[in-house]
Amino acid sequence: MVQTQSEINQKNSSAVSVEMRKEHAEQIEKALQAVQGHDVQNIFFVACGGSMASLSSGDYFVSRELSLPTATYTSNEFIHRSPKILGDKSLVVLRSHSGTTPETVEAASFAKERGALTVAITMDLESPLAKAAEYIIHYNYKDGSNAIDGELGMYYTFIFKLLNQLEPNQKFERVVEQLKTIQSLIEKNVEKFSIQADAFGKKNKREESIYTMASGAYYSHAYSFTSCLLMEMLWIHSNAIHAGEYFHGPFEITDDNVPFLVVMGEGSSRPLDQRALDFVTKFSDKVEVVDVQDFDYGQTDEDLREFFGPLLAGPVMRLYADGLAEHTGHPLSVRRYMWKMEY
Repeated sequence: MVQTQSEINQKNSSAVSVEMRKEHAEQIEKALQAVQGHDVQNIFFVACGGSMASLSSGDYFVSRELSLPTATYTSNEFIHRSPKILGDKSLVVLRSHSGTTPETVEAASFAKERGALTVAITMDLESPLAKAAEYIIHYNYKDGSNAIDGELGMYYTFIFKLLNQLEPNQKFERVVEQLKTIQSLIEKNVEKFSIQADAFGKKNKREESIYTMASGAYYSHAYSFTSCLLMEMLWIHSNAIHAGEYFHGPFEITDDNVPFLVVMGEGSSRPLDQRALDFVTKFSDKVEVVDVQDFDYGQTDEDLREFFGPLLAGPVMRLYADGLAEHTGHPLSVRRYMWKMEY
């Protein structure tokens, strides 16, 4: 039987994916072996902007599951604050999508000078960050590969293998195994929330400010949505409000014409979200809710859903930005300052 060009391309792509996945697995194992021989006693997660937000979920789960001290830093402050416990018993996980963020590259060099073990997560093996760190975990980007080979798939695989290495637990092994379904789960949830997200964009297309609220493992999504999508990409005034802090100042701006997007999380911090939601819906007529319990988790084990929720929240939240971009006519790719000048 003669193969079509499409079938040949698919076969070649599959072969590349298998080879790439093997390389990814080797990168993760090398980093884990280094951790095993390093007597790690504290962990730092260091990046900027959306990269910092993506690392924060790892910090959340490591700090909750293990007794090791952990902290998330924006790269420049990590250097200037110079944490006293940073040293030869530290693991520093860094991330930059392009691998060129100057502050993060400098943070990698700074951590190495202090004797810390450095692991960089980036899409480019030849980037300055990849060269500055000792160990590299790189991921595929926009090449049609499965999400398990992408940024979050690679990062979560590393984090849960790290958790299992530091404190073995079959729960962590099951997370790693079930991560293989993440591509289909993302596709299902993107389809499920697309109409709702588009309606949000249409309804809020003339709003000059939108507040985002969340807690726990989802607060980083509120931060990323606020800083990277609303403010950076859409030029909409915003602030990420921690649901637990809402009643300690921010709730005074609540009014019937003030828009809020509330992420109702899955897990131990959900009561914080519920309390905030109960209040904000009393006084604002413009509250949009993204409830993580409504996500389609497929065959994911019930007790693992709180680990998978943050993985799925990113693609879902992006839909809400896409909806705003569509109805405001403001493409997410437009910038005024970023990459346009020295800063």
